[in-house]
Amino acid sequence: MRSDVFETDGACLYHEVRGGGPALLMISGAGGDAGYYSGVAEELADAFTVITYDRRGNSRSTGRSAEPMDLAQQAADARRLIESVAGGRALVFGNSGGAIIGLTLAALHPHVLTGLVAHEPPAVNVLPDDDPDRGFFGDVAALYAEGGAPAAGRRFAETTRGEGTYRWPDDLWKRFLGNQDHLFGTEWPGFAGFLPDRAALKAAPFPIVLGAGAADRGTYYARPSAEIARRIRVPWVEFPGIHMEFLRNPAIFAAALRALATQMLSHEGRVPAEWVR
Repeated sequence: MRSDVFETDGACLYHEVRGGGPALLMISGAGGDAGYYSGVAEELADAFTVITYDRRGNSRSTGRSAEPMDLAQQAADARRLIESVAGGRALVFGNSGGAIIGLTLAALHPHVLTGLVAHEPPAVNVLPDDDPDRGFFGDVAALYAEGGAPAAGRRFAETTRGEGTYRWPDDLWKRFLGNQDHLFGTEWPGFAGFLPDRAALKAAPFPIVLGAGAADRGTYYARPSAEIARRIRVPWVEFPGIHMEFLRNPAIFAAALRALATQMLSHEGRVPAEWVR
């Protein structure tokens, strides 16, 4: 694993690079930490150049601001990272808020993607108007305003199926706790207001796949994936496990992502080197 810091637009982005082969950028959700994907990245490093990073203002990256951060800024950071570290183009995987950033990146900067896998974007605004889950972001924002990060964090964890059934790495957990005010105070409005750009995503010149975990059926963060896939007419796939199965069982999750990523890249002839020797 090689780690470095990339300077861009008022922030220094900590990132890690593993392996060799086609570039795979992995964007994390709440907490914005590269450490969510450490296990999966190790599993995939034999076939892909796996790039993970701490998103702006999170963990080992700088760039915190008191002003709400819009998704265009998050997408621009990912674009510049691809241009600087991945040679200009990458297959992108995003989970949760990272999937929302991935969808924004695909709409605004399609030239830097070879494909997108959006896993469980909590895009509640695509749900029916009378769906009670549409109020999730507002409910958590109100808890944060009243009781701060501890109250909002507890509610967030309670709504995420499977959390509490496994242990996070100690260093990741410590960094996550330090990111909570940035999440709920700065990033939350951007995620809350997200609506996918249907026209731009339908016109994307690369494959897009939406997906959700088998154990997450019916949740507010899994159901939008199927609706987005329907709206932009792309495939939807089921992944193993829970919202962060890549943290609980990285080998199992990596096996599913390996198969999907290889299939998507084969459209461009950019399959991992072992297939083309």
